[in-house]
Amino acid sequence: MTTSSKPRVVKCPTCRTDVEWVPENKWRPFCSDRCRLIDLGAWATDQYRVAGETPLDNDADPLNRPH
Repeated sequence: MTTSSKPRVVKCPTCRTDVEWVPENKWRPFCSDRCRLIDLGAWATDQYRVAGETPLDNDADPLNRPH
C-alpha cells in the first residue's frame, strides 16, 4: 500500500493566497506572474531592503583615492 503525500501549501508573499509548492507551479512561491512582478517591482524601487550598513560613496572610500 503506497501513501500519497499532499503537496506543501504556502502563502503567496504578495497576496497571501494559498499556493501548492509543486514543480508545475512555475511562479512558486507566488500564485501568479502578476504577484511575482509586483514583488520584483517592490525590490526595484527599494520598498524592501536588506538590513546592513550603507555602503560608502566612491569619494568617501579611503581605498579609492587618486595616487
